[in-house]
Amino acid sequence: MGDTLLARVEAHADRWRRCARCRRWCARRALPPGWTCPGCGAPFRVPAADRIASLVDPGTFEELAAALAPGDPLDFHDRVPYPRRCADARSRTGSAEAAVLGTAEVAGRRVVLVVFDFAFLGGSMGVVVGEKLARAAEIAEHGRIPLVTVSASGGGRMQEGAFALLQGAKAAAAVGALRDAGVPYLSVLTDPVIGGVQVSFASAGDVVLVEEGTRAGFAGRRVVEQTTGCRLPEDFQTDAFLLRHGHVDLVAPRRELPATLARLVAYASSDRAPRPEPPAGPDDPPEPPEDEVDPWDAVVAVRAAHRPRLAHYLDTAFTDVVELRGDRMRDDDPTVFTGLARLAGSPVVVIGHNRVTGGPARRNAGMALPSGYRKATRVMRLAARWSLPVVTLVDTPGAHPAADAEADNQCGAIAETMLTAARLPTPVVCAVIGEGGSGGALALSIGDRLLMQRNSTFSVISPEGCAAILFSDSARAPEAARALRLRAADLLRHGLIDAVVPEPPGGAHTDPRRAADLLAAALRRHLAELGACDGPRLVAARAARLRALGRDWCGTPRVTGGRGG
Repeated sequence: MGDTLLARVEAHADRWRRCARCRRWCARRALPPGWTCPGCGAPFRVPAADRIASLVDPGTFEELAAALAPGDPLDFHDRVPYPRRCADARSRTGSAEAAVLGTAEVAGRRVVLVVFDFAFLGGSMGVVVGEKLARAAEIAEHGRIPLVTVSASGGGRMQEGAFALLQGAKAAAAVGALRDAGVPYLSVLTDPVIGGVQVSFASAGDVVLVEEGTRAGFAGRRVVEQTTGCRLPEDFQTDAFLLRHGHVDLVAPRRELPATLARLVAYASSDRAPRPEPPAGPDDPPEPPEDEVDPWDAVVAVRAAHRPRLAHYLDTAFTDVVELRGDRMRDDDPTVFTGLARLAGSPVVVIGHNRVTGGPARRNAGMALPSGYRKATRVMRLAARWSLPVVTLVDTPGAHPAADAEADNQCGAIAETMLTAARLPTPVVCAVIGEGGSGGALALSIGDRLLMQRNSTFSVISPEGCAAILFSDSARAPEAARALRLRAADLLRHGLIDAVVPEPPGGAHTDPRRAADLLAAALRRHLAELGACDGPRLVAARAARLRALGRDWCGTPRVTGGRGG
């Protein structure tokens, strides 16, 4: 009798839901608005209509292509004919297909929206879903408005065979065209996203946002274990797994998902605030004499634990900071911060070395790994597509010299970051806020302006390294520091940087809030000067600026001694 009752309950799954955590059956009409289990609070999969209602402004959603319906190109039969399966799914879910397409407003900003319904044949992608995705990208490109997809899918639709498989190619091409056009694409992953949907477009968003509790990947856990014969770790393909391995940007609990998406849409939308205006007038502390600080003392001071670091400036010089994580390949290096923020109310992309003295081992005192530079490169390209200016904050003794970093192509990662920054068609202002060491610092120092806080340093090598190589004695580091001319005043005098950012008397640590205000004012001033230039002019001017570095010192050497000397 129990089996009969269970069969009856499963046959009416449109009216009942079973919690995956506590196994309790719940009447659908009794579920809370957030679609969570009344018993244990675990999230249920949300129907497309309810998901749309939770994310968009009331009354703004307009469905498109609602009449599209799949054919039966393979005359497919398993236990029941394919057309009957589709009819049953329509009756059970109230949706015409596994994805719903439309336009809507999110926090007052217009978007194109595609939302999947897992209850419709597992959210599988067939010809209709592929067509809706292609149309969505075309509508977004034509209207220059962001595309948002909310995926929940088990993969390609088996009943449509190769017709379904090739919809992945169609979707990928559509998203690629959108990317080339510079139209933002935000991808939201909800449990689960597997196979064709994940590999073709869901993992390819400019920003990939994951609902807490989601599993996503190429193949499901059971398939992987059966194929490989290996037992997988418990967190395999979970949201934490995806974030740790650099596959996604951020994870949000369901209750925070609408607000998080609204913040991202605001950054992605074209109706942005003007570029930051320059400060009303100079309000800087008096500059100390250039020779007041000995170069070695400057090195010691800039390494000190009490000096303000990136985290302080993110908290005080910027507002509405949204961190974007991951290199989309294998890792998320926390030593490099990348994210969206507002400077004096205007949106910018911020990239910086997250130096923590005595902090977690993975921070490496600001020495980044290849994944950190790959992340920086990815977010620079996002800035170009979204037409956002870039601010970099440099504070590192150099890139991490570990063997694993070499094996992961540290040099190639840094080179790609520099190549990208050199050709970025959006303003780039770089500021050294601490120690600028070698190629690890150079990677984030290429732009239209290079600024240095007064007590920061910038050098081809550390004083210790220079002393060890040239003097065979690292103890002579103070002497090497003086020879390297690594202070901000030295570099400004030689025309290698564009400006020195004042610090409070005694250094930034004496008044961190004032130091942040001075840095923010300098960034605003230079961004305002660059804001009037279009992309091609910016790139051309940047190339000319970089081309001129050190050129005045390229004279013809004088030959002394010997015949004709």
